Amino acid sequence: MADNGPNKQTFRPAVPANTTMAEVTWRAIILGAIISVVFGVANAYMGLKFGMTVSSSIPAAVISMAVLRLMMNKATILENNIVQTVGSAGESLAAGIIFTVPAFFIWSANQELADAGYFHEISKTQIFWLSMLGGSLGILLMIPLRKYLVEKEHGNLRFPEGTACAEIIVAGDEGGNKAKLVFTGIGLGALYKIGYNLLKGWSESVNYDFQKFLKGGTVGIDATPALLGVGYIIGPRIASLMLSGAVLGYLGIAPLLAYIGEQIPGIIIAPGKMPLSDMDPGELRNSYIKYLGVGAVALGGFVSLLKSFPVIIASFKKGFEQLLGKKVQTEDTPRTDRDLPMKWVLLGIVLVIIGIWMLPGTNLNLLGTLLAVIFGFFFVVVAARIVGIVGSSSSPVSGMTIATLLVTCLILLYFGVEGTAGMVTAMSVGTVVCIAVCMSGDIAQDLKTGYLLGATPRKQQLTEFIGLLFPAMAMGFTLYFLNDAFGFVEGATAREPLLAPQANIMATIVQGVMNSNLPWTPILVGGMIAVGVELLGVSSLPFAIGLYLPLSLSTPIMTGALIAYIVRKVSSDQEYNQRNLQGILFASGMVAGDALVGVLVAFMIGSWAGYAGYYDSYEGMMNSVTGPYGPWLALILFGGLAVFMYRMAMKGFGKND
Repeated sequence: MADNGPNKQTFRPAVPANTTMAEVTWRAIILGAIISVVFGVANAYMGLKFGMTVSSSIPAAVISMAVLRLMMNKATILENNIVQTVGSAGESLAAGIIFTVPAFFIWSANQELADAGYFHEISKTQIFWLSMLGGSLGILLMIPLRKYLVEKEHGNLRFPEGTACAEIIVAGDEGGNKAKLVFTGIGLGALYKIGYNLLKGWSESVNYDFQKFLKGGTVGIDATPALLGVGYIIGPRIASLMLSGAVLGYLGIAPLLAYIGEQIPGIIIAPGKMPLSDMDPGELRNSYIKYLGVGAVALGGFVSLLKSFPVIIASFKKGFEQLLGKKVQTEDTPRTDRDLPMKWVLLGIVLVIIGIWMLPGTNLNLLGTLLAVIFGFFFVVVAARIVGIVGSSSSPVSGMTIATLLVTCLILLYFGVEGTAGMVTAMSVGTVVCIAVCMSGDIAQDLKTGYLLGATPRKQQLTEFIGLLFPAMAMGFTLYFLNDAFGFVEGATAREPLLAPQANIMATIVQGVMNSNLPWTPILVGGMIAVGVELLGVSSLPFAIGLYLPLSLSTPIMTGALIAYIVRKVSSDQEYNQRNLQGILFASGMVAGDALVGVLVAFMIGSWAGYAGYYDSYEGMMNSVTGPYGPWLALILFGGLAVFMYRMAMKGFGKND
């Protein structure tokens, strides 16, 4: 595989166009589907609890190489490519789902909305069809752009995840050491989570609320393998921005509010409903800091979108030209240049539009359907190019979705659609668009991997639908189990909720606009804080997410990021790429293992009354069989986990290739 810059004529894929080898096989499809569901469910839990997902493309490729070799001594690199194409779809679908769909559960748990007549509940079947329709729209709209974005822009658009995946597949891993890193991470993350959730051997969260000095402030750490792994994957820059937002919120603004409450006893400041002096750090967050975070995230998303505006214009113009100028394929078309025929793509888009219009229970009337398709087409073109420049992790999906929701709300209000009916319509539009954007970014990365390897685009495009189908069937059940067990808002259940930060933010914005009851002052102040951060020359979106989430989530992420920083500092340039890859694979495994046990716990709570009672007997998530030593044991174990991660990154399994 040679990458010789933007001149396409000098490019040679790993498998030439005139070479025929096994590509789409039953074993590749089955393995890819399993990986898609596993990482899709795990990322759904991760996104709902911590507000972020992790890419599954590289772990899927590594697992594929190991498992296919066990099944048959010879496995082609194009089979591995199909596995990662199918397997990576679950994570992307999960991101689109958890950003939006939990809003319906959040509204259902809102007593004020219930008193006002809100009764809409989203069903598992509706979640499935929203997933399929939104995902299919994103895949189909991306297909006509492949030749321009992936081929003609080769050398200009790097597609970081797609390129890295191709390099890993070409390099291979005959000893299976990289796969062992992933599976070891999964096992360790799962065992750690089992020790907490099933055995109650130690506390998961360690927190301390200041009582005198800095009253109202709090420090803490959620000592989990998932957050440690996420920190390593996202790196020190993003992690430090998140931590800075959390520090400002929980060690700056919260103590200031508590101080004001002490100076003016009995004062109640909206949207709070009790005196400031009586609020603990958690109540200060729910009444004020949460809304500051909403404003900061909303503005940070818009800024990310505005920064991409030149790319938006260029990609939309070029993409539209490419769509109109698509040439008809013939039998003489090289294998590596064969896409799904345009007539089938257009037919598929028409069927998706009809499906969106006819989907019951989502209030997607003709107006809502038109808005979903228009925004979907526009932002799919945008997202497909942005991921080529900065990668999927940095794509401003939340900004695109918030923009969609706000404009949709205003248009619906203009046409007289308001209240709870307008909320359902707007969020349904946002769900379709968000899923389409996430899936278009995923298939864009996958097609880049295939282009570098010499895969057949048509086969990747078809198997991407398989990668969408299986996690789509699992998402509804996963959300229902998690909602019934934990809920997505404070007070929904007696247990500590999954915060679902993006969904809570979007639910707040849509509800406020459609019902004219948004607490604008703290939201605007949060936006101004984000503006100040942008003026410092740094991205405000990670900062804003840190401001919205509790401090205890940012500290373990920062710990993992510090390990990544140390690995970089102690490694030479030649050593770093290998060590960093080992660290990412082990971290990805820990994230998956932790999250899968979290979903299993939700299933056990919902289906086994005995375990639900056992789980609830440790109220507050701070008590354990080790009693007052539980928090200290958690810190010691977490420290040991961090050291072990460093060792895995530095040495792997004794082989520094």
